[in-house]
Amino acid sequence: MSYIEDYYNSYDEDERLLSRHGQVEYLTTMKYIRECLNGISEPKILEVGAGTGRYSVTLAKQGHRVTAVELIAHNLELLKAKLDGSEPLTAMQGNATDLSALPDGTYDLTMLLGPMYHLYTREDKLKALVEAVRVTRPGGYILVAYCMNEPTVIQYVFGKNKLHEVMELNMLTPDWKCVSEPRDLFEMVRTEEIAALDAEVPVKRVKLVATDGATNYMRDCIDAMDDDTFAKWMEYHFTICERPDLIGASHHTLDIIRKI
Repeated sequence: MSYIEDYYNSYDEDERLLSRHGQVEYLTTMKYIRECLNGISEPKILEVGAGTGRYSVTLAKQGHRVTAVELIAHNLELLKAKLDGSEPLTAMQGNATDLSALPDGTYDLTMLLGPMYHLYTREDKLKALVEAVRVTRPGGYILVAYCMNEPTVIQYVFGKNKLHEVMELNMLTPDWKCVSEPRDLFEMVRTEEIAALDAEVPVKRVKLVATDGATNYMRDCIDAMDDDTFAKWMEYHFTICERPDLIGASHHTLDIIRKI
């Protein structure tokens, strides 16, 4: 795990989500978290791959009971530093592919908002999904975030003139699927791969959401917006973020599924 540890030991994830363009993903994810929690009295929440606690700490400070599991010790330290001791949050180190320390059927909402970015085989992705479903109560929600393939091809391979480099490294399949290894840090998927994973576990999809949509194609423009214009951008984004014809072009997606 040294590649991931090295990356997160020096990367400020909070700064990304607090940037104007990063807020789109954060505000969208929080919108759907609230929808999943609506009508549940005193929900129990689990976040697997909690990072530095951008979501877990926020939810705990709102009074929700949260268990935060994080692989990287550095991130876990930053998460705990945000707490004053009054929050109903339990933080522990752990791996998304093995949640054996947690009991079956416990959580009303289980979130994997980062682990699938760094799991490079279908087997490991499925292990993480199986574990998330196992610890969720029947009828509970599972939110799973993914990094998408096509924005990487468009913005990195072509936009940054990396085509010859990635082809020499055999990082593209003949049908333009990105091939990642741990040293590449991020794993890219397509919508059909997400659906195929869901088909392996006892869940029903509620919706698949483009959490940032077109935002990352125009970061400078988004970051330069005044408050009123940004509010209108969010209004537009929320109008289109569930449209199936646009989801695969989003840099990040949120798969909202419910345990049968």
